[in-house]
Amino acid sequence: MTLLKEPDFGTPERPGAPTVTVEVDGLPITVPPGTSVMRAAAEAGVAIPKLCATDSLEAFGSCRLCVVEIDGRKGTPASCTTPVDDGMRIRTQSSHLEKLRRGVMELYISDHPLDCLTCAANGDCELQDMAGAVGLREVRYGYEGDNHLDAPKDTSNPYFDFDESKCIACSRCVRACDEVQGTLALTIANRGFASKVAPGPTNFLDSECVSCGACVQACPTATLQEKSVVELGMPSRSVITTCAYCGVGCSFKAELRGTELVRMVPYKDGGANEGHSCVKGRFAFGYATHPDRKLSPMVRESTSDPWREVSWDEAISTVAHGFRSLQERYGAGAIGAISSSRCTNEEVWVVQKMVRAAFGNNNVDTCARVCHSPTGYGLKQTFGESAGTQDFKSVEKSDVMLLIGANPTDGHPVFASRMKKRLREGAQLVVVDPRRIDLVRSPHIEAAHHLQLRPGTNVAIVNALAHVVVTEGLADEDFVASRCEGYDEWASFIARPENSPETVEPITGVPAASIRAAARLYASARNGAIYYGLGVTEHSQGSTMVMGLANLAMATGNVGREGVGVNPLRGQNNVQGSCDMGSFPHELPGYRHVSDDVVRGLFDDRWGTSILPEPGLRIPNMFDAAIDGTFRGLFVHGEDIAQSDPNLQHVSAALSSMELVVVQDLFLNETSKFAHVFLPGASFLEKDGTFTNAERRINRVRAVMPPKTGKGEWEIVCEIATAMGYPMSYSHPSEIMDEIAALTPTFAGVSFEALDKLGSIQWPCNAEAPFGTPTMHVEEFTRGRGKFVPTSFVPTEERTTRRFPLVLTTGRILSQYNVGAQTRRTGNVAWHPEDLLEIHPHDASERGIADGSFVTLASRVGETKLRATISDRMPVGVVYTTFHHPVTGANVVTTEHSDWATNCPEYKVTAVQVSGAAR
Repeated sequence: MTLLKEPDFGTPERPGAPTVTVEVDGLPITVPPGTSVMRAAAEAGVAIPKLCATDSLEAFGSCRLCVVEIDGRKGTPASCTTPVDDGMRIRTQSSHLEKLRRGVMELYISDHPLDCLTCAANGDCELQDMAGAVGLREVRYGYEGDNHLDAPKDTSNPYFDFDESKCIACSRCVRACDEVQGTLALTIANRGFASKVAPGPTNFLDSECVSCGACVQACPTATLQEKSVVELGMPSRSVITTCAYCGVGCSFKAELRGTELVRMVPYKDGGANEGHSCVKGRFAFGYATHPDRKLSPMVRESTSDPWREVSWDEAISTVAHGFRSLQERYGAGAIGAISSSRCTNEEVWVVQKMVRAAFGNNNVDTCARVCHSPTGYGLKQTFGESAGTQDFKSVEKSDVMLLIGANPTDGHPVFASRMKKRLREGAQLVVVDPRRIDLVRSPHIEAAHHLQLRPGTNVAIVNALAHVVVTEGLADEDFVASRCEGYDEWASFIARPENSPETVEPITGVPAASIRAAARLYASARNGAIYYGLGVTEHSQGSTMVMGLANLAMATGNVGREGVGVNPLRGQNNVQGSCDMGSFPHELPGYRHVSDDVVRGLFDDRWGTSILPEPGLRIPNMFDAAIDGTFRGLFVHGEDIAQSDPNLQHVSAALSSMELVVVQDLFLNETSKFAHVFLPGASFLEKDGTFTNAERRINRVRAVMPPKTGKGEWEIVCEIATAMGYPMSYSHPSEIMDEIAALTPTFAGVSFEALDKLGSIQWPCNAEAPFGTPTMHVEEFTRGRGKFVPTSFVPTEERTTRRFPLVLTTGRILSQYNVGAQTRRTGNVAWHPEDLLEIHPHDASERGIADGSFVTLASRVGETKLRATISDRMPVGVVYTTFHHPVTGANVVTTEHSDWATNCPEYKVTAVQVSGAAR
C-alpha cells in the first residue's frame, strides 16, 4: 500500500449535515455550517495556497497566503478563518490575489536559507511548494540588514533537530503542542522581528516536550525534521500499519526508501489516534534492526552450555520431539504454553490451537493473566462481555471522568491527549490513585478531586462512592429498573454503615468529605465515564474492584451511550486480542468455557480433534507443578516471564525445574537464560495480521519488510504442531482470520478484506453489526440485564510490619514500555536510563537517604538495589518504582499474593523496607 501524502483540507471538518451551499471558482459545493472557505474549496477540488493552516489545527490566520475574494465583501479575507455562508460566491484566483500572495511569499523567502537542493525536506517542504504555487520568480529583499540565517540549531533531542534559521514563525508547532498534544511545551518568544519558536528557556531535550512528534508533523518547513530523514533521505513509499506498543493501537504510515524504514508517521484516518502519536510509536522503532536481535534458531542441551545456531528444521524437530518425549514420560499435561499480548491475533490463535490440538491439553495462558484478567472476569459477570464499553472518541462527550489506578499521560499518552483536550473544554476529573499523577495538577489541567488512597483499599473506596449514590438518592432508578437485576440486594448491602465514607476514611486515608464530593460529582454528571488501569486489576481484590466499578456505572445509568461506560486502559498492544483468541486455560476463543459441549463440538469438527472439557493450568499453577515435578516443558511466546512475573525467585525455581523451555522472541532475555531452545521472532514491521486494542478495535498490521528470520511466527508454530503429529497449515494469515471469524461469534464479520475496506472494526462485528460496535450495551447488556454484584472489602494479606513498614506500588513511565526489551534499545534511554525509587521526603529523612543515592529495596521474598529520588508524589509510607530495566529487577521483591478469582498478581501492594546502600 503506497500513500505518502494524505490530503490536507486546511481546517478541521465541522460536525453536522451539509446544508450550506457555496460556489468556489464556479464550482458548487455543499458543506456543514461553520466550515471554512478554505475547507469548502478543498472539498470542491480547489487548492488555496496556505502555510499556517492545516486540518489538524484550528484556523490561525497569520500567514496571509490564503486570501480570497468574496462577492459582496470588501477586501481579501483569509479563507482559513472565514466561515461559509449560504449562497456565497468565492474567487480563489485573480491578478490582485496573485500579486498579494507573491508579495507575502517573497517576504518569507527573503529571510529563509536558499539551500533547497541540499535541504533534508527537499520534496516535502510546504514553503517550497507554495513558492511554486504562487509563481514566485524573484526575491528583492533580504540581501542587506538583519536576518535569522545564522540562527542556531538545537540537536539535543535524540529523534529530531530544530533548525531555527528555517523557521517562518507560522505557529503550527506551537498550536500542535497545545491543541493536539496538550502539553504546551512550545511558545512564540519575543515580539516582532525577534519572534521565534522556543521550548521554554532551555533546549528541546531538557524542556517539557514529550517528543510526541506533533510539532514535527505540523512543521511546514525543515525547521523541525526527523534525524532519520536527514540521515537516510526522504521516503518514497509508505505502508499503513499499527503500533506495537500500548493498548491504544495507533495507526501509522511506515515510510520507506526501498526496504529501509525512514520514519513512522501517525495516520490521520486511524480510528484510535486520528493522526496523533507518542514518542514510542513515532520514534522508538530502532529496536527492530538493533544488533542485539537474534535471527537464527539456537539450541543447547543444558542452560549452562553455550548456544549453538542450527537450521529451522533442526530447531523445530528438537522442540517437537522434546515435547513429545516429555508427554510420553510424564503424561499429556506435562507441557504447556504462554501466549503473547505483543503478537498478532493470528499468532496467538495458532499458539492456543497448537496447545489444544497438538499438545492435547488446555495448558495455555497469557500475560493478560498478570495484568487484565480481572477485567475479563469482572465485566463478564456484570455486563456479560469481557471488554470495555466505549471507543476512545467517546471521551469527547464525557462531562466527568473517574480515573482509577491509571496514569494515561505515561501509559496511554495519545488517549491522555484526548482527555486533556476535553478537560480544557470544561469536563471535570476525579483521580483515585495513591500517587499524584500529572493529571492531578499540571499546567492548564487540574482534577476536581484527588482521592489519594492507601494501596490495597480500592474496593473500600468504590463501595463508599456507591454508598453515597444509593443513600443520597443519586441512583438512576429508571435505568436500573429497565436494564438491570440484583439491584435491591446490592443496594441493601452498599447502604450498610461499614461502606459509608466516614467508616472507610481510616481504612483508605481519604477524607469522607472528599469521597462524598467526588461521588456527587460523578453521579450528577450528564455523562460520567470510568477509566481504569492496572492499579485496579493488580490487587488481591482486582476482580471485585472491576465489578464494583460496573456496579457504580449501572447505578448511575452511565452505560450504553457515548461519553460514559467502564473502560479498561490495556497495557500492551494486543492484550484484548490475546484474551479474545482463547489464551486462557478455561476458555475457548470468544470467552466460552471449555466445558461447554456445544462450543467444544464446533472446534472439534473444524479442527478434527477432541478438546478436553477440563480447564488447564494457569501460569502460577504451571510454576507450582514444575517445582513439584509434574510440569516439565513450556513454550514461551514473546514474553519475558523471568522479568515481568512476580516473586522472581519462585519463577526462576520453576523454570530451572523444567526439562525443556522454548523461548520465541526478538532478543535473548531474562527468560532465555533458562531456555534450551531459542526461536527468533519477527518484529511488528515484519508481520501481517491484526491487533485488537483496548476499545475492541481490530486494526491491520501490515508487513513493511519480510521477516528477517525467514519465517513468520505463525508459520513456526504451525510447523511445530505439524512435527508433533497434528497438521496445521495456512497459506497466509488472512486464512487464520477466516478461521477465527468462522468459530468466534464476535468476529463473525471480520476479514482482511473488510478491514482493508473499512480501516478498522470494533467487535462485535456480525450480521447485526456489519460495521462493528463502537459503543456496547446500547439497548441491553450482552447478558440481557446488567447484574449488580455485592463487593465486600477484604483487606489484603500483604501487611506492613516493623521489619517492612513501607508499601511499594509500581507503574510505568512514558519513554519506556513493559520490561524495556524494545525501548531500552532505542533513543528513549535519553529520558529514562534506569528505574528509580520514588520516596517521600519524610521517609527519606528518617532513613538518611539523599536524593540520587543508591538504596536497598527489600521485602520478605527478596531485595534489589536502585537509585532513590525524593518526591512528594507519594504519601508518607508509600514508595513507587517502575520495572523497565532487568538490572533493577523490581519483581524480585513482589510477592505471591494474587486476585482471588483470576490469580492476577498483586503487584501494587508489597510491604518493603528501604535502606541506604553502596552502589
